[in-house]
Amino acid sequence: MDMTVSTSRQEEEAPDAGDFLLWILVWSELAAFGILLVAFMVAGIVQPDQFAAARQHLNAPLAAVNTAVLLTSGWQAARAARPDASRGEARLALVLAALLGFLFVVIKLFEYGGEIGHAGDEGYGVFFELYFLLTGFHLLHVLFGAQVLLLVGWRMERSNVILITTLWHVFDLIWIVMFPIVYLA
Repeated sequence: MDMTVSTSRQEEEAPDAGDFLLWILVWSELAAFGILLVAFMVAGIVQPDQFAAARQHLNAPLAAVNTAVLLTSGWQAARAARPDASRGEARLALVLAALLGFLFVVIKLFEYGGEIGHAGDEGYGVFFELYFLLTGFHLLHVLFGAQVLLLVGWRMERSNVILITTLWHVFDLIWIVMFPIVYLA
Protein backbone atom coordinates (compact mmCIF):
# COMPACT_ATOMS: atom_id res chain seq x y z
CA MET A 1 0.00 0.00 0.00
CA ASP A 2 2.87 2.37 0.74
CA MET A 3 4.23 1.63 -2.72
CA THR A 4 0.92 2.75 -4.30
CA VAL A 5 1.00 6.03 -2.42
CA SER A 6 4.68 6.51 -3.30
CA THR A 7 4.08 5.75 -6.98
CA SER A 8 1.03 8.02 -7.04
CA ARG A 9 3.04 10.84 -5.48
CA GLN A 10 5.88 10.35 -7.97
CA GLU A 11 3.45 10.50 -10.86
CA GLU A 12 1.91 13.66 -9.44
CA GLU A 13 5.31 15.33 -9.06
CA ALA A 14 6.88 13.97 -12.25
CA PRO A 15 7.18 16.41 -15.16
CA ASP A 16 4.98 15.74 -18.14
CA ALA A 17 4.67 17.05 -21.70
CA GLY A 18 2.52 19.93 -20.45
CA ASP A 19 5.46 21.32 -18.46
CA PHE A 20 7.37 22.02 -21.67
CA LEU A 21 4.43 23.90 -23.17
CA LEU A 22 3.94 25.83 -19.93
CA TRP A 23 7.52 27.06 -20.01
CA ILE A 24 7.21 28.02 -23.68
CA LEU A 25 4.16 30.08 -22.72
CA VAL A 26 5.95 31.63 -19.72
CA TRP A 27 9.00 32.62 -21.76
CA SER A 28 6.88 33.95 -24.63
CA GLU A 29 4.98 36.16 -22.17
CA LEU A 30 8.22 37.42 -20.66
CA ALA A 31 9.64 38.09 -24.14
CA ALA A 32 6.55 39.98 -25.31
CA PHE A 33 6.45 42.18 -22.23
CA GLY A 34 10.23 42.56 -22.34
CA ILE A 35 10.03 43.95 -25.87
CA LEU A 36 7.30 46.41 -24.81
CA LEU A 37 9.28 47.50 -21.75
CA VAL A 38 12.43 48.03 -23.81
CA ALA A 39 10.43 50.12 -26.30
CA PHE A 40 9.05 52.17 -23.40
CA MET A 41 12.53 52.72 -21.93
CA VAL A 42 14.08 53.63 -25.30
CA ALA A 43 11.29 56.13 -25.96
CA GLY A 44 11.92 57.55 -22.49
CA ILE A 45 15.59 58.05 -23.37
CA VAL A 46 14.69 59.69 -26.69
CA GLN A 47 11.98 61.93 -25.14
CA PRO A 48 13.07 62.47 -21.53
CA ASP A 49 11.30 65.81 -21.02
CA GLN A 50 7.98 64.54 -22.42
CA PHE A 51 8.15 61.39 -20.33
CA ALA A 52 8.97 63.32 -17.17
CA ALA A 53 6.05 65.69 -17.81
CA ALA A 54 3.66 62.84 -18.61
CA ARG A 55 4.60 60.92 -15.45
CA GLN A 56 3.30 63.85 -13.42
CA HIS A 57 -0.20 62.79 -14.51
CA LEU A 58 0.15 59.20 -13.29
CA ASN A 59 -1.19 58.19 -9.91
CA ALA A 60 1.83 56.37 -8.48
CA PRO A 61 0.31 55.94 -4.98
CA LEU A 62 -2.77 54.25 -6.47
CA ALA A 63 -0.51 52.09 -8.65
CA ALA A 64 1.44 51.13 -5.50
CA VAL A 65 -1.83 50.05 -3.83
CA ASN A 66 -2.64 48.07 -6.95
CA THR A 67 0.77 46.43 -6.73
CA ALA A 68 -0.05 45.30 -3.19
CA VAL A 69 -3.41 43.96 -4.41
CA LEU A 70 -1.77 41.96 -7.19
CA LEU A 71 0.96 40.58 -4.92
CA THR A 72 -1.65 39.56 -2.34
CA SER A 73 -3.48 37.80 -5.14
CA GLY A 74 -0.23 36.03 -6.04
CA TRP A 75 0.14 34.95 -2.42
CA GLN A 76 -3.33 33.39 -2.59
CA ALA A 77 -2.38 31.64 -5.83
CA ALA A 78 0.72 30.26 -4.11
CA ARG A 79 -1.47 28.96 -1.28
CA ALA A 80 -3.63 27.14 -3.83
CA ALA A 81 -0.60 25.48 -5.42
CA ARG A 82 0.81 24.13 -2.15
CA PRO A 83 1.15 20.34 -2.40
CA ASP A 84 -0.47 19.88 1.03
CA ALA A 85 -3.47 22.17 0.31
CA SER A 86 -6.80 20.41 0.52
CA ARG A 87 -9.25 20.82 -2.35
CA GLY A 88 -11.29 23.23 -0.25
CA GLU A 89 -8.26 25.31 0.72
CA ALA A 90 -7.02 25.42 -2.87
CA ARG A 91 -10.47 26.35 -4.18
CA LEU A 92 -10.84 29.17 -1.65
CA ALA A 93 -7.35 30.47 -2.42
CA LEU A 94 -8.05 30.43 -6.17
CA VAL A 95 -11.30 32.33 -5.70
CA LEU A 96 -9.59 34.91 -3.47
CA ALA A 97 -6.75 35.26 -6.00
CA ALA A 98 -9.30 35.81 -8.77
CA LEU A 99 -11.30 38.36 -6.76
CA LEU A 100 -8.12 40.28 -5.99
CA GLY A 101 -7.26 40.10 -9.70
CA PHE A 102 -10.64 41.63 -10.53
CA LEU A 103 -10.01 44.31 -7.89
CA PHE A 104 -6.69 45.07 -9.63
CA VAL A 105 -8.63 45.54 -12.89
CA VAL A 106 -11.19 47.86 -11.26
CA ILE A 107 -8.48 49.99 -9.63
CA LYS A 108 -6.54 50.17 -12.90
CA LEU A 109 -9.65 51.25 -14.82
CA PHE A 110 -10.29 53.93 -12.19
CA GLU A 111 -6.68 55.04 -12.62
CA TYR A 112 -7.12 55.15 -16.40
CA GLY A 113 -10.09 57.49 -15.90
CA GLY A 114 -7.76 60.16 -14.55
CA GLU A 115 -5.16 59.62 -17.28
CA ILE A 116 -7.12 59.14 -20.48
CA GLY A 117 -7.64 62.89 -20.91
CA HIS A 118 -3.89 63.38 -21.36
CA ALA A 119 -3.49 60.64 -23.95
CA GLY A 120 -3.95 62.88 -26.99
CA ASP A 121 -1.69 65.68 -25.81
CA GLU A 122 1.27 65.92 -28.20
CA GLY A 123 3.38 67.54 -25.48
CA TYR A 124 3.82 64.14 -23.87
CA GLY A 125 5.21 62.47 -26.98
CA VAL A 126 4.49 58.77 -27.22
CA PHE A 127 4.39 58.26 -23.44
CA PHE A 128 0.67 57.66 -23.10
CA GLU A 129 0.46 55.53 -26.24
CA LEU A 130 3.11 53.20 -24.88
CA TYR A 131 1.76 53.47 -21.33
CA PHE A 132 -1.76 52.38 -22.34
CA LEU A 133 -0.39 49.68 -24.65
CA LEU A 134 1.91 48.23 -21.98
CA THR A 135 -0.39 48.49 -18.97
CA GLY A 136 -3.49 47.65 -21.01
CA PHE A 137 -1.87 44.48 -22.34
CA HIS A 138 -1.03 43.52 -18.76
CA LEU A 139 -4.56 44.41 -17.64
CA LEU A 140 -6.04 42.06 -20.23
CA HIS A 141 -3.75 39.29 -19.03
CA VAL A 142 -4.87 39.83 -15.43
CA LEU A 143 -8.55 39.92 -16.45
CA PHE A 144 -8.25 36.71 -18.46
CA GLY A 145 -6.11 35.04 -15.79
CA ALA A 146 -8.62 35.89 -13.04
CA GLN A 147 -11.37 34.25 -15.08
CA VAL A 148 -9.21 31.15 -15.54
CA LEU A 149 -8.47 31.09 -11.80
CA LEU A 150 -12.23 30.89 -11.17
CA LEU A 151 -12.69 28.22 -13.83
CA VAL A 152 -9.89 26.11 -12.37
CA GLY A 153 -11.31 26.63 -8.87
CA TRP A 154 -14.65 25.33 -10.12
CA ARG A 155 -13.21 22.38 -12.08
CA MET A 156 -10.33 21.52 -9.77
CA GLU A 157 -7.49 19.48 -11.22
CA ARG A 158 -3.97 19.68 -9.80
CA SER A 159 -2.21 20.14 -13.15
CA ASN A 160 -4.49 23.06 -14.01
CA VAL A 161 -3.89 24.65 -10.61
CA ILE A 162 -0.14 24.49 -11.24
CA LEU A 163 -0.55 25.88 -14.76
CA ILE A 164 -2.64 28.92 -13.87
CA THR A 165 -0.79 29.74 -10.67
CA THR A 166 2.51 29.65 -12.55
CA LEU A 167 1.13 32.03 -15.16
CA TRP A 168 -0.36 34.21 -12.43
CA HIS A 169 3.08 34.55 -10.87
CA VAL A 170 4.45 35.55 -14.28
CA PHE A 171 1.85 38.36 -14.39
CA ASP A 172 3.00 39.40 -10.91
CA LEU A 173 6.64 39.37 -12.00
CA ILE A 174 5.88 41.45 -15.08
CA TRP A 175 4.03 44.03 -12.97
CA ILE A 176 6.83 44.16 -10.39
CA VAL A 177 9.28 45.00 -13.20
CA MET A 178 6.84 47.33 -14.97
CA PHE A 179 5.80 49.39 -11.93
CA PRO A 180 9.15 51.14 -11.24
CA ILE A 181 9.95 51.58 -14.94
CA VAL A 182 6.61 53.20 -15.74
CA TYR A 183 5.78 55.04 -12.53
CA LEU A 184 9.04 55.76 -10.72
CA ALA A 185 11.83 56.12 -13.33
